[in-house]
Amino acid sequence: MQIQGQAALVTGGASGLGEATARALAAQGAKVAVLDRNAELAEKVASEIGGVACPCDITDAGSVQAAIDKAAADHGPARILMNVAGIGSAKRVVQRDGSAAPLEDFVRVVNINLIGTYNVSRLFAAACSKLDVLENGERGVMMFTASVAAFDGQVGQQAYSASKAGLAGMTLPMARDLAQHAIRVCTVAPGLFATPLMKELPEAVQQSLAASIPFPQRLGKPEEFAELACHIVTNGHLNGEVIRLDGALRMAPR
Repeated sequence: MQIQGQAALVTGGASGLGEATARALAAQGAKVAVLDRNAELAEKVASEIGGVACPCDITDAGSVQAAIDKAAADHGPARILMNVAGIGSAKRVVQRDGSAAPLEDFVRVVNINLIGTYNVSRLFAAACSKLDVLENGERGVMMFTASVAAFDGQVGQQAYSASKAGLAGMTLPMARDLAQHAIRVCTVAPGLFATPLMKELPEAVQQSLAASIPFPQRLGKPEEFAELACHIVTNGHLNGEVIRLDGALRMAPR
């Protein structure tokens, strides 16, 4: 699918990997809707890329539907969905004081990362399935954002790894399900990237993490994530695949 002129939705589009993806799509001519809980940052990014800000909570069906409707009113129905919104967490099963990890933390992470992604995707797919097919036979394309933690999660990452593994596991059945509607589905599993959250760590910690990557021995650039996201859109034979983007990194237990 050609990006030029298409309407796109980017969740988590106000910062980090989502912002980089929103900017890359806009640079290639897409009409981008920035979906994010942070309304102020969403407005800032949208204004800079000529898009539209659609504040929403991806775990709330009504909020997401309102955002999709707002984006469609401005740009027309979307054919591209980039699911990038998500959160992290690190909780040992048995805490230092001997108590069990709080269940609400596990539920929150899975609810946002996995269920929230499915929520946006199902609403996007229902709308996209009603559109006419393009010249190449496609109707739309969506991307999930997993993590290398889906495959080699570290100590304390039970909730995060489970949520990201869920996205990886959902990729193929979602692609098979939506094949009848000519909608492709792929997932990117990034490794260690220079996101705003990563940059909050001490420089020595960042350098140590970068040194654990075989090659290139540096943190990934958000722009590199965005390049792959755009390639998924334009390469019509990519479907049902989970792609690691990690410089051959395999995470240590801790």
